[in-house]
Amino acid sequence: MALTLTKQLASPLTIGHGESAVTLYSRVLQSPLSGVTDLVFRRLVRRYAPASMMYTEMVQAASLQHLKEIPIIMDIDPDERPISIQLFDCRPDFLASAAVKAVAQGADTIDINMGCPVNKITKNGGGSSLLRQPELAAQIVREVVDAVDVPVTVKTRIGWDDNEINILDFSQQLQDAGAEMITVHARTRAQAYNGPADWDWIRQVKEQLDIPVIANGDIDSVGSAVKCLEITGADGVMCSRGTLGYPFLVGEVDYYLKHGIEKVKPTPIQILQCAAEHLQMLAEYKGDRGIYQSRKHMTWYCKGFAGASELRANLSQIRSVEEGQTLINTAIQKLKSQL
Repeated sequence: MALTLTKQLASPLTIGHGESAVTLYSRVLQSPLSGVTDLVFRRLVRRYAPASMMYTEMVQAASLQHLKEIPIIMDIDPDERPISIQLFDCRPDFLASAAVKAVAQGADTIDINMGCPVNKITKNGGGSSLLRQPELAAQIVREVVDAVDVPVTVKTRIGWDDNEINILDFSQQLQDAGAEMITVHARTRAQAYNGPADWDWIRQVKEQLDIPVIANGDIDSVGSAVKCLEITGADGVMCSRGTLGYPFLVGEVDYYLKHGIEKVKPTPIQILQCAAEHLQMLAEYKGDRGIYQSRKHMTWYCKGFAGASELRANLSQIRSVEEGQTLINTAIQKLKSQL
């Protein structure tokens, strides 16, 4: 990596202006992931990346209009800073109202989801469907900016499909409307999570805009993060699916950008020990629902070691913390015996 780029990426990044500006002391962000980035997962990621921006799972703005209590999905630890709450909807007034509630919860920034490709989101006008309604997207940003005194950011994609790649015009309109940072997932909505991310579009967005641009898509290792930054010139990277079963990734990339050397990777034993802790924390936080939700997390941890497939199959059916811990501890002992 070029020396000038290394120095830039080791320096703080400021989002916004004036008293409301937020300074990030890491250029590596943990992506919001539905059903994943709850308070427990964020705590694990932050253990290895204490300065990185974290995001809640995306919150439907309309749901907050009718709830008397703030949902658990918006739980924020008072000590977890910096933190952003991500919202989705297609109605500017609902999003503005939800943003006010999110700031009251402690959000340092408000992120608006304009990239989710899932049908149940797009068919109702949210997520990446806003790529096809740039005027509405800009109106949403303006109304949310007017409603809150923290920076408003957007996460989006390069376009609806290969025939409708409009990220350059779209991102310009968002900046003009008041967005203070844009994260670009370098795939179309039609691609979902398939096929390679086209980072060159991020490069073009970065060359065009004045606000920070964060690169997203196929950031699953230190090497891919560095390559992406070299190609795009982006102000930082956002790690997404690469952190599933591997909450160490954000910290590894952050360490490399700041020190120029790679951290020693955790061993399979250390990864399984993290899985066991994740299971325990989910159960303590969410009870039986946490145990059910832990199944997918546990399977993501099981890869790259002898017996991983069998352990993965067994952990996908656990009904108690004790059952899961026994399976994990047995696997750890087997791995220790092979040392």
